[in-house]
Amino acid sequence: MLACHDLRTPLATVHGFAHTLARNEDLDDTTARYVGMIDAAAGQLAELIDDLSVSARLAGDRYDPPLRAVDTLELARSAAERLGEERVLVSGEGVELEVDVEACERAVGALARCALRHGGFEEVELKVHGPELAISPVTPASAPVLLGEDLRDLGAAVAVRVVQARGGSVAVDGGELTIRFA
Repeated sequence: MLACHDLRTPLATVHGFAHTLARNEDLDDTTARYVGMIDAAAGQLAELIDDLSVSARLAGDRYDPPLRAVDTLELARSAAERLGEERVLVSGEGVELEVDVEACERAVGALARCALRHGGFEEVELKVHGPELAISPVTPASAPVLLGEDLRDLGAAVAVRVVQARGGSVAVDGGELTIRFA
């Protein structure tokens, strides 16, 4: 059986090659479009493999994340950059926390993406209040998906478990999703 880390190297090779090709200005429009699609798909597959890897470590009680200090406002801004800053409006004041920065950044990004995708919105707000991040608006129909109760979004389901693994919480109240880091 292949482990998730066994898939990363060939995928990284494909992704790196496609990303390099995508920057080539000599490609005709059709080729550039297809190379861009390969680049995007390889990136999505890499994220999926990372989510599966983290999920497997959480399920197997082997999640021992590397902790680093990060300001929650900077964490929110980095997560928003992954989705395109114009789609996630970040504001507020952060505090410094010790977290698995990469996993938490991916988690916040996944929850914001889920709110956009399953709520049908063009943009969401991500407000930072110290150790809490609030994503709004959230629809009643998208709330179970955001909380990982309705497994239509693997990224959101893993995100909730990553936050909870370090003693944090994710909850929906009204039209707002609150992520609290411990």
